[in-house]
This record gives sequence, C-alpha cells and structure tokens, in this order.
Amino acid sequence: MIRQIRKIGDPVLRRKAKKVEKITQDTHRLIDDMIETMRAHHGVGLAAPQVGSPVRVVVAEIEADDKIPGSGMTYALINPEIVHHSEETWENQEGCLSIPGWRGEVERPYRITVKALGRDGKRIRLEVEGWVARVLQHEIDHLDGILFIDKLVAPDRIWRVEEGKEEETAEEMALATP
Repeated sequence: MIRQIRKIGDPVLRRKAKKVEKITQDTHRLIDDMIETMRAHHGVGLAAPQVGSPVRVVVAEIEADDKIPGSGMTYALINPEIVHHSEETWENQEGCLSIPGWRGEVERPYRITVKALGRDGKRIRLEVEGWVARVLQHEIDHLDGILFIDKLVAPDRIWRVEEGKEEETAEEMALATP
C-alpha cells in the first residue's frame, strides 16, 4: 500500500523514532509499504517517520549501476546504527521526499559501517561507501529527527528543483561520485 509521505512541518519528522522491540507482521507490512511508497515516488530511500510511523526502520534502493558499489539491492534495516565512519568526507547534493522541490549540498563521511536487523530478525553488518553510504546516513538521520537541511554545507547551498526531482537517478549519482 502506498502511504502518504509526511512533509516538513509535520512533528513526526522531528521526533526521535522508537526502537523496534519485536518484529511482527505489522513490521513486515510497514517495510513492504515503505518500499512500495519509495518506488511510487521515485525515491532512493525512506525512513518510517516519513510515512508517519515513529519507529526505527529504513529502506533504500539505488538503481543498479556498475559504477555504484552496493547499488541494485533493496535494503530494509530495522534499528540501524552507524558504528563506524571514515574520516574521509565528501560534499554532494541531497534531496528529500519530505522536503519537495529542494536540493542542497551536504557533507558526509564517504564510508560507513552500519549494524541493524534484517526483516528476518537476523543481525546484519554493512560496510558501504559513496552513494549507498550517503543514502543510508540520510535515512538514519530521519530516525533522530534530523533533516538534510540541518546539515547544509552553507545556507546558500540549497536550491529549488522541479517537484518530484528531489532525488537523483543512479546515473547522475555515479557521475558525481568522487
């Protein structure tokens, strides 16, 4: 089921999401709905608060591209936590389905290690870099009530885009990867 995406100004986007204590059918339904909603809106990631559910669940999917390590996979992470990040950072543009019509420059670590639970409840550890790392950091920030506009490199590094074009295609991302 495609869920409504909450927009900036909705209080759920600024609250710290709660840890998922038990993975249930409702958790699986939420993940399925989030993936369907993300795809319907041509997004590359989505956090549960963005669909009004204040729990620590994120999904991400970057179109398969040989130039983007980790692309072509659908990620569904429960209680994700960044346990390590590289000193190396990079600036690039980000957009957000909850902030339609805007993109901005954000600096983030280039590589991260994330631990989480998969939808099957098994512990997973991901070591990702580049665009996959950027997308996961962006979505995990949502779980703590942080939006990309809170991390802009500079206030003048945000610009309007055609609504629906907030998130880039895999091809655009690959061209911008350092």
